[in-house]
Amino acid sequence: MRRTLLAAFAMLLAAVPAAGAAAEPAAQEAQVRAFWVDAFNRGIYDADQVAELVADATAANANTLFVQVGRRFDCFCNDALYPRTDAAIAPAPYDPLAEVVEQAHAAGIEVHAWINATTLWNQANPPSSPDHAFNRHGPTAEGADRWLNRRADGAELIGNNAYIDPANPDAVDYVVAGVRSIIDNYDVDGVNFDYIRYPDFNSGEFVNDWGYTDVALARFHAETGRDDVPAIDDPEWSEWRRDQVTALVRKLYLGAFDADPDVAVSVNATTYAYGPQSYGGWEGARPFANVLQDWRAWMEEGIVDLNVAMNYKREWVPAQVQMFDEWTEALADFQYGRHAVNGPALYLNDVEHSIAQARRTFEPSAAGNALAGWSGYSYANPSQTATAGSAAVKDAERDALIAALTTDDPEGASPLFAEPAAVPDMPWKTAPTTGHLAGTVTVDGDVADQVEVTVRPLGHGGEVRTALTDGSGWFGLVDLAPGRYQVRVDDSGVEGPRNRVVTVTAGDLHEVAIHAKSG
Repeated sequence: MRRTLLAAFAMLLAAVPAAGAAAEPAAQEAQVRAFWVDAFNRGIYDADQVAELVADATAANANTLFVQVGRRFDCFCNDALYPRTDAAIAPAPYDPLAEVVEQAHAAGIEVHAWINATTLWNQANPPSSPDHAFNRHGPTAEGADRWLNRRADGAELIGNNAYIDPANPDAVDYVVAGVRSIIDNYDVDGVNFDYIRYPDFNSGEFVNDWGYTDVALARFHAETGRDDVPAIDDPEWSEWRRDQVTALVRKLYLGAFDADPDVAVSVNATTYAYGPQSYGGWEGARPFANVLQDWRAWMEEGIVDLNVAMNYKREWVPAQVQMFDEWTEALADFQYGRHAVNGPALYLNDVEHSIAQARRTFEPSAAGNALAGWSGYSYANPSQTATAGSAAVKDAERDALIAALTTDDPEGASPLFAEPAAVPDMPWKTAPTTGHLAGTVTVDGDVADQVEVTVRPLGHGGEVRTALTDGSGWFGLVDLAPGRYQVRVDDSGVEGPRNRVVTVTAGDLHEVAIHAKSG
């Protein structure tokens, strides 16, 4: 994959003084400087908009764009499993993703394809493409072919909003294949997942009402031995649903790695309300309890390269200042050797308040941990004033933000982005010391769902690891020490050839298939 090197090259030149000249100040440290570019506003609808976007990002000394190409199982592109969007983009052969990749890379800016993972549709009329997942697997589908998530009260649509069930194996595999098609066909630097969680519209702030599909309940019953319909706050049910989202993230991570090991996998993590400091710990915070998104565990496991957290808080509301600062600290402390980026809401603040939040983003936490960067939401609406303004007002507010970041800090301090900066290196990708393992399990030729797989090192110091197969019989483990391992299906009902020996090498994904027989 072509990597964007212009910013790094500029830093290298700046760091080497000319012969006989006095040494210049140290180059700006590497940091992510990004904008989310949503697809509900102008930005990538035609080539001229893309040119303006890239020029603005360059003026801001930004080095990364999270560009929304997948809103609701569609694509702002021409060559993916997801059908081309119905949005009013320039007619084919114009390809928004191809255009932004070409122009941004020419300017030394990375492009990460932003994809909503579980939002299926939200219009009164269905999508035009007969192949769209809503038309094939929405309200007209039955059984396992019906991918719609369902709330405890039976609702599947909230207004026109429809979501997939992350516990439906076919829906999960479609998302993984759709993302894979984008990586295979476009020179993206990363894939960025939004709505990778259970939906909102719940009966309380610390419970989730979703997941009551026939498929999910049948799988839950098979795993637990229960036969009841669990309450929304049932701990076992909540943990099982949370595990379904984590399994999706894991499968996306290893699928992306298999397609292109250089592609960075990021998530737009939720930061609802206060940080975990106010709730007695992570498990009390709303991302974990309310939308079943255990992103701290994803970071710790290593199935996310970059956490681009949506820290959307109003700087002019004192309680939300506390929320912002608590989450900023938690983000810095929950990196576990990966990277996290603070993502403030430009659209909720004026420019001065956004600069204040950006400045605190780069202050180390009390534990001494520093975030990897900043990403503003959004490019289209760079301030609260811009949200209700004309195109001219939006442009003026964007220019004011760019100036405040690069040349004219509101408080007279040294501007945060006065000089270009390189994107931080990800050493676990560029100089890996561990490898990954993925596999499938069948029993008598059928998919083995929710079967435990144990991976034991043979003759080296690696640790014993366990994995659970998903609804397609797939399992995956990341960051294994190089060496030989025994991979064994541990299930009392399984006999026959249930062992495999594999060799894991650093920087590679080893795949294994186990075809066992029932006992």
